[in-house]
Amino acid sequence: MSTLQLEVVTPDKTVVKETVEMAICPGVAGEFGILPNHVSILSALKIGDLRYRVNGKDEHVFISGGFADMNNNVLSVLAESAEKAADIDTARAQAAKERAEKRLAEKSDAIDEVRATAALTRAIMRLQLSKM
Repeated sequence: MSTLQLEVVTPDKTVVKETVEMAICPGVAGEFGILPNHVSILSALKIGDLRYRVNGKDEHVFISGGFADMNNNVLSVLAESAEKAADIDTARAQAAKERAEKRLAEKSDAIDEVRATAALTRAIMRLQLSKM
């Protein structure tokens, strides 16, 4: 079976460095799949679930935006932040969700609504992935 190399990197660490069968990325224009020997591609990523398959088993990684670059059978994902689903701290994610909901409910001019909405989206996605 053909494989490709997946590397998920943040400014702080390498989150994933594995040989995988395929990957599905959360692109800004919608999800897209990457198979071995895929044509070169560069895409912006949105907050979401990066899924990949190793030995027939699907794995999940939370991605908070960034870029995906497929070249020479290596898929490099450069993310603002990322964490494997199994490593997500659900209590922290729940607290972040509640903080963001509280900020959005205030409807104050002092609240940056775009940032609060992005924080809420990140927290909800992290909570969803923590249950996988």
